[in-house]
Amino acid sequence: MAQNYKSHVRYVPLYHIVLYVLLLLCLITSSWNLFRALSFHSGRLVAVSLVGLVLIGAILAWYSRVFALKAQDRAIRAEENIRHLALTGKLLDKRLHLSQIIALRFANDEEFLTLATKAAEEGMKASDIKQAIRDWKADYHRV
Repeated sequence: MAQNYKSHVRYVPLYHIVLYVLLLLCLITSSWNLFRALSFHSGRLVAVSLVGLVLIGAILAWYSRVFALKAQDRAIRAEENIRHLALTGKLLDKRLHLSQIIALRFANDEEFLTLATKAAEEGMKASDIKQAIRDWKADYHRV
């Protein structure tokens, strides 16, 4: 499927939906179990441990995604800087924010230079940059 502005966002249902729904259900049921254990003065250690394990799982799920995206963002910034250097002999404008650089990766070489200049001068939002791209260069490797 060809990527464009409307279809470039990638969702992995097993991760983005199933994992977080299961974690939410586990948090609800383990919290209910903790409440019951506190009421009956029995099994509190196990109940607290279950809530703790669910919270650890949620934190791990969240940060595993955040850390992967940060690493990809750094790689994209480097790739686009090299691309700009190859096309112009200069690095990208320092006024460009990371979100703008990430959006520029979808532009072909002809549009890239024009949009990079315009984005730096006008402070375009990432979504505006993506919408301004006429010839979309797909990125199928971002997770």
